[in-house]
Amino acid sequence: MREKLMELLSHTAMLKTGDPAHPENATRLAAILSRLKSSEYNIDLTVERLATRDELRLVHSTAYIDQMLSFDKEYMSLEHEMLIAPSDVESARLAAGIGLELVERVLDGRARSGFALVRPPGHHARPDAGMGFCIFNNIAIAAKRALALGIQRILILDFDVHHGNGTQEAFYDDNRVLFIDIHQDDLFPKHSGSIDEKGKDAGLGFTVNIPLPDSCFDDDYLRVLEKQIKPLALNFKPELILVSAGFDAHEDDPLASMRLSSKGYGQIAKQIKAIANASCDGKCIFFLEGGYNPENLANDVFECIHEFNTTTTS
Repeated sequence: MREKLMELLSHTAMLKTGDPAHPENATRLAAILSRLKSSEYNIDLTVERLATRDELRLVHSTAYIDQMLSFDKEYMSLEHEMLIAPSDVESARLAAGIGLELVERVLDGRARSGFALVRPPGHHARPDAGMGFCIFNNIAIAAKRALALGIQRILILDFDVHHGNGTQEAFYDDNRVLFIDIHQDDLFPKHSGSIDEKGKDAGLGFTVNIPLPDSCFDDDYLRVLEKQIKPLALNFKPELILVSAGFDAHEDDPLASMRLSSKGYGQIAKQIKAIANASCDGKCIFFLEGGYNPENLANDVFECIHEFNTTTTS
């Protein structure tokens, strides 16, 4: 049997929330789980870990956490494209908790790499405000936990088609985290993610934004990874790599206008795996972000997992 190189965590509770009419709904995750169920890759659906208030406070303010928890049983429409359906906040706590679980498993050696197959996404969630379908910032919370456990250098790579403004804000003055974001220029949030946003104070130079014009193809992304991201990553020498894995740059995604294919996403994962193998003994965790065509999303995720579970890196 092939060695399992990537731990897959999810939970069916996240299939019971979300407004079916909203782009970020449970059919996204259901399609992924169905695609993987028919493959050789097993998903652990048993981890029902809700992020605690203290864990959420690693990134978010107490006032914001209290506000979100008060909305958990009702529909709420907030600013910045935030629609919260009943129990969405509980799903968001579960999404953050699964990310925390994966960090702990990777850092204590129970897993080499992982994929948090969770919803809702998180990378737009700011310390004191939700935004763009995101309630809690799953990847930022996980990174803060890894820092608390003694990791000194973390690379966060965000390839979602939208700029990960919330994650950037969480680490903008922190030189322990190199945040690299490749995204469609000025898509969402507007006027966010320019090349001039480079960090501040101790974190100056540790934020790198790579905005791309629309209609970029697989080769365009792979070229950026090879020529720009790989040298930065290897020079930084991360001890852990965390990936905001959004699949909304797919050519058929309804919320953007890029031209990536499912096979292209597999090649992106292959390059990220090579960087992880070269810098941190393969310690790499993917966090599901966007991707709003469920069938394509499922295939994109499968291609990434397949690449991480092959033994070749060339």
